[in-house]
Amino acid sequence: MATSRAGGRALRWLESRKNLTGSACGLAGVALTLTGTAGPYWPVVVAGLYGAGALIAPPERPAPPEFADPSARLEESRVDFGRLREYLGGVELPPAAAGRLTELTDLLTALLDPGWITELLAQDPEAVHALSRAVRQDVPEAVDTYVRTRWWTRLAPGQEPPERHLERQLTLLHEEAERLAAAVRETEARRQESHTRYLEDRSP
Repeated sequence: MATSRAGGRALRWLESRKNLTGSACGLAGVALTLTGTAGPYWPVVVAGLYGAGALIAPPERPAPPEFADPSARLEESRVDFGRLREYLGGVELPPAAAGRLTELTDLLTALLDPGWITELLAQDPEAVHALSRAVRQDVPEAVDTYVRTRWWTRLAPGQEPPERHLERQLTLLHEEAERLAAAVRETEARRQESHTRYLEDRSP
């Protein structure tokens, strides 16, 4: 195991910028030796040039992290949204909250349906994150909190009805989804305008 790690370190050094730059400078020292310029001290010259090259070489640049493809994240959110709808189908909500939830889920369905909308959304990581957060966290947490709080309210009447908080939360989430939809519409409108200008510019 230790031998394997040592071999890996040696290979990384051989492929490093410092070693490659030092080797290039060392070859220059060999060339000086062959021309007789280095004289009898050629080993010192070659080693010195190699060391100098290794010192002036730029540091290794770490590879940037690889993130998940946004389109793949949208597909995962679509699958999770299916699970969320199954869960919501088994929860009993008051009419006002149920109506707001239906409006929200209909809008999320439209945003997550495969097609040109998701193609545009996939180009905006923040939009993908907002959709994923709504499906995986915001909506289920709002509904689950209501269900748990409703039970406790029955034991301690007189507090503010939990459905009011749920309605407000669902309204805010719907407004956020509406902003995403508006951004998509605006992006598509700009694309249409750009294509129109392109066709106009190439017309004789």
